[in-house]
Amino acid sequence: MNNQLLRTFLEVSETLHFRIAGENLSLTQSAVSARIKQLEVELSVSLFDRTHKQLKLTAEGHRLIKHANDMLDMWQKTKQDISMAKQDSSQLVIGAMMSIWDIALHAWMQKIHRNIEDVGLYTRIYNPLELRSDVLNRKVDIGFLFEPPIVDLLVSRRVASIPLHLVTTSKLSLTSQRYPNIVNVDYGESINEEYRKFFGGKNLAKHHMSQPNITLDYILEAGGSAYLPKPMTFPLIQQKQLFEVESAPVFYRDIYAIYLAKGQKQELIEQTLDLFPVIKAGQA
Repeated sequence: MNNQLLRTFLEVSETLHFRIAGENLSLTQSAVSARIKQLEVELSVSLFDRTHKQLKLTAEGHRLIKHANDMLDMWQKTKQDISMAKQDSSQLVIGAMMSIWDIALHAWMQKIHRNIEDVGLYTRIYNPLELRSDVLNRKVDIGFLFEPPIVDLLVSRRVASIPLHLVTTSKLSLTSQRYPNIVNVDYGESINEEYRKFFGGKNLAKHHMSQPNITLDYILEAGGSAYLPKPMTFPLIQQKQLFEVESAPVFYRDIYAIYLAKGQKQELIEQTLDLFPVIKAGQA
């Protein structure tokens, strides 16, 4: 279908006037009318009710608006992708949960920028179910998850094992083993189980939060304790804004990359994943 017909239809649907639509598109009124007529013939429907003094959309016209916008948006994305290929560039669409962005991916993306030329990165935030679906449907090239799915079409690669340390804003907690205003951060069920073991099966958390960065901001402002990623807390421990509870066990949160097996971008994907630091033995 001719994209110009769709653009003309959308302009008329907004202005509800052939002449004004023509002025906006730098077309004559007759040219606009002819394009709408051609589109109606192709679809075998009437898109506008012309029997009244004021032009009105028909039910079919109302339904076409969303499809027309989607088709033009897809065409624009296609042109962008082709344009990048034309310039010998590659595009990677990266999806992850917000908490994974916070603790593992920022430094990795900077390494891609420094080490691999002509790569365009597009990033998106997902929940785990949507992310797996979009990787399978080729909408996302690399997805990052805490719990990898077992799907034959996907490769799952462990790329990081992030140490989680118990930190506190109160020096008293270091000796008393009491953790006032403790916040439980959701790192997945495997870490939640370790958390329960350490605290003797008791849920001592006063608050429950899904994002490490939100938790960190909260305890720095209000005071408290939480298990947080070592890379996130290290500079604050150095500045003595936080204190590490050394008697508490260290947990490790594994992060997995998933991508299509035998996909067209597999070589580039694996090249970027090789930029993650080597995972030390014993961090399983």
